[in-house]
Amino acid sequence: MRVTFIGDSITDAGRDRADPGSFGDGYVSLLAPDLIAAGASVRNLGIAGDRARDLAARWESELLPTAPDVLTVYVGVNDMWRRFDSDDPTTADEFAATLGPLLERAVAAHAPRLILMEPYFLPTNDEQRSWLDDLDGKRKVVRSLAVAHGAALVPLHEVFTAAAAEHPVAALTPDGVHPTPRGSRLIADAWRTAAFISDSR
Repeated sequence: MRVTFIGDSITDAGRDRADPGSFGDGYVSLLAPDLIAAGASVRNLGIAGDRARDLAARWESELLPTAPDVLTVYVGVNDMWRRFDSDDPTTADEFAATLGPLLERAVAAHAPRLILMEPYFLPTNDEQRSWLDDLDGKRKVVRSLAVAHGAALVPLHEVFTAAAAEHPVAALTPDGVHPTPRGSRLIADAWRTAAFISDSR
């Protein structure tokens, strides 16, 4: 079984991009040992800063050649963030128009089992609370695509919001996005839960 993860910095997690066996120090590194022990080959194709349009630019050259049996896609927070730090927005419609066809191409080429991860954000100041409106559009797209493709959904925004009710935000993510080790464990556990539920259907 071939398992591929693709996404932004949360998936990348400092991996050595010159080493196909490097998983970084985030959630993929927590999942990989069990997957490998079960006989899977695992690839981490996360790249920090990526938006949906960046995944599209490397889908044919990097993602499709891995011929995944299980494909996890985690993108969306940079599509939100660039609106506010670079005045370079991505609308929900644009996000859907990019991500949807990518999933269709992967399914057409290799028919992988899809696991879609909902982007999350925990505001660290009052100004950032308004950013959630933008993220909501991307979250809805991911959820809609999960339904359309019969994919497992990892509801990370719900997971992190619930965890933030019990722990300081800084214990989960110092900047609202990049997870601490505790945050990475939350992501890995949520992935396992979604994958198990999907398997049992």
